[in-house]
This record gives sequence, structure tokens and C-alpha cells, in this order.
Amino acid sequence: MKVLKFGGTSVGSAERMKALLDIIDTRERQIVVLSAVAGTTNALVEIAQAFTAGDKSQAAALIHELRNKYSALISELFTTEEGLQNGKELIEYHFNLIDSFSSHLFTPIEEKIILAQGELISTTLFHFYLTELGIRSKLLPALDFMKIDEDNEPRIDFIREQLNELLLQSNDHNFFITQGYICRNSFGEIDNLRRGGSDYTASLIGAAIRADEIQIWTDIDGMHNNDPRIVKGTQPIANLSFDEAAELAYFGAKILHPQSVFPAQRYNVPVRLLNTMQPQAPGTLINKEGAAKGVVRSVAAKDGITAIRIHSSRMLLAYGFLRRVFEVFERYKTPIDMITTSEVAISLTIDDTKYLTEIENELKDFGSVEVDKDQTIVCVVGDFGLDTHGYASRVLDAVKHIPIRMISYGGSNYNISMLLQTAHKVEALRSLHNRLF
Repeated sequence: MKVLKFGGTSVGSAERMKALLDIIDTRERQIVVLSAVAGTTNALVEIAQAFTAGDKSQAAALIHELRNKYSALISELFTTEEGLQNGKELIEYHFNLIDSFSSHLFTPIEEKIILAQGELISTTLFHFYLTELGIRSKLLPALDFMKIDEDNEPRIDFIREQLNELLLQSNDHNFFITQGYICRNSFGEIDNLRRGGSDYTASLIGAAIRADEIQIWTDIDGMHNNDPRIVKGTQPIANLSFDEAAELAYFGAKILHPQSVFPAQRYNVPVRLLNTMQPQAPGTLINKEGAAKGVVRSVAAKDGITAIRIHSSRMLLAYGFLRRVFEVFERYKTPIDMITTSEVAISLTIDDTKYLTEIENELKDFGSVEVDKDQTIVCVVGDFGLDTHGYASRVLDAVKHIPIRMISYGGSNYNISMLLQTAHKVEALRSLHNRLF
């Protein structure tokens, strides 16, 4: 059984939805995971923000605009009176639900309910469209099996048990449709896997059912060896190891959700990145084997980084100092991306600045603290195992004309990371591309 995930651009219009049948063989046993129609989640975020601010007139205007977009979509998608009526009733139901929150006390719980509507609409519309064509499909509500715990981590055993039970109940079907992104939390409330979470959904499903393959369909023909939006002449990578793909996803490759590699890797389920606009393109295969050893594979960049430097003479020959520093970040549930140390200083980076002021105030108990914003991590990924040599010098030589704030090498066999000002990112990516490829 295969799991196929299609992103927002792949279902971004009636034409795109119809074109999915050029890719999907509905006779094969498979689960299709759909994102919300392109632009929907952003619009729902704006609606939720208007409700939070108490601006009901702005919320109503945004709801009206989004409703009109869907009214136009269903008029193009369906050709029969019955299909069009089903589409209209679906749109009315969901938008009446969204509109009803104008008379409620609006909390994060209601916000997450609103954000879930995009995937609920897109999957049901696609199901109705297949029904109109006489193609049998079964909707599998993600809210019935996708669950996270109190630490926002997926409950794999629960997902496996519930999903397999749903599949067993529908063993007369081959073709299943479900929602990406949405889930329930430990309290049973509607929640989500954060932006880009549809990839994560597909990977969790693939791992739970031990799928033959997970296919992530986007509008890019696989993982490239650099950012094609910035650097000319980039090339798709035919094959990556799970570890290489995880590094690239975490450090900025937009094609793949950072956490989506790990469930597939744990159960050794191959992941293939493919392009809905060029379905014949081979894309990128991610599996256990990867490609040849001793090769630089790709360069990625992660923006929105904040660097924090703690200088303290109390570090010198002291044990337990690092633990106490890390406990500050643990208390505020703020992950650290990079870290370097010297005898009397620690430099580290974060991308979540929600509690930056509180963290900075607590760190001042240890010594002087410097904070630098508008930083970017540039990550070079490849096979840099203990028996390789020369790669670090090539990387650093390529950026010798650019000020580097931090360097991380050796923590992983697969990446060399550098921190620099975001203003230098474009130059760094282009220079690395020219030097390494």
C-alpha cells in the first residue's frame, strides 16, 4: 500500500484537483493525504486573528471573500446538478461554522477548529468529485486516528491501532482519502501538526501501516542541491539517505517538513519527492541507502535565527554549567539549533523567540549576554564521516569573504553549518554553489 500526499498548490484549483487523476491510479490500494486548497490556511489564520482582536466586521469580510473563492471552485469542479449541490451544502456547512465563532469567546481552542476547516473541505470536495465520476473512495477522518500527546509528539501506537481498525472496517475499498495537518491533542481537542504538517501526516501514516512507499507531491521536481529561487543552475538530487534529507529539511529545504523524515526512517519506508506539474520527472528518492559516499549533496539556508552569547568566567573548569544553561531553554520549551563553546563562553542559536526576553533575563544570572537577530544558518549536507577529509576547507574557502558568526562541524556526519547575517545569505549560497558544484 502506498501513501500519496498532495500539497496546497496541487489542489489549488478545480483544474488541479481534476489533474490529480492523471497521477493517481484509483484502482491501486492507497491512502491519499490532502492539504487545504492553496491560500486557505493563510486566510483562516487572518480570520482567526480578526476574531482574536474582536474585529468582527473584518472577520466577516474575510469569511465572505474566502467563501466566494470556494463558490467559484465548486462551480468549475462539478458538472452534475447533484455534485454541485453537494459542494454548495459542504461550503455552507463549514463557512456557517466559521462564522458562528463571531458570537463566542474566542480562545486558541476555537482558533484551531477554524484552522482545521481547510483540510476538511478539500478532502470532502475531492471525495465528492470522485463520486460524481463513479470512482469509489472512502474518507478516513484524520481526527479519528491522528493524535498527539501532551508534548505535541505523535502517538504512533494509537495512530497505528486506530487507522488499521478503520482500514479493516473498509476492506472492500482500495482508495482512501484523509486530511493532512490536523489531529487531536491529549485532551481530545482539535489541534494541528503546525505549518507544513501534511508531510508529517503522510509520514506518520506510512510508518503506521508500514507502507511500500510514501510519495510527497509538490510543485518542485525533488530536492535540489541549492535553493532554486536564489541560485541559478541548481539540479534535483536523485537519491538521499534519511539522515541527509533530515538535515536538509531541518535547515531550510522548503520541500519537506522537518519532522517528516523520522517516522519513515524508523520503519524504513522509502519517501519519494515528486512534482505534480511534471509527473514524469524522477524526483528524489529518500531511503536507507542514500547515494555514493564522500559527496557534497546540497546547500540549504534557515532564516529567522537569533544568536545568543553567554560569557562567564564561572564556566572555567566548572561542571554542571552547561546543564544549568540548557535548563533555562527547557523551561521555556525553546529548542536550540546550533551551539559552540569555549572556556568562558557559549554561543547558541534559536528560531523561536516567543520567550526571548524571559530567557535573556534568566541567562544574565550566569554572566553577560549578547543577542544578535536577523541571522541565517547555512547548512552544507553530504557524507562527512570520520574517514573523509578536505570538505571543511572547501566550504570555508567558498565563504572566506563573508563574516561568519558561528561554525558547527562534527556533531553530525552529514552537515557543516555556519551562522551569518541574513544580509549575506544570498552571496553565501551562490558562492558555495559555484565552489562545491
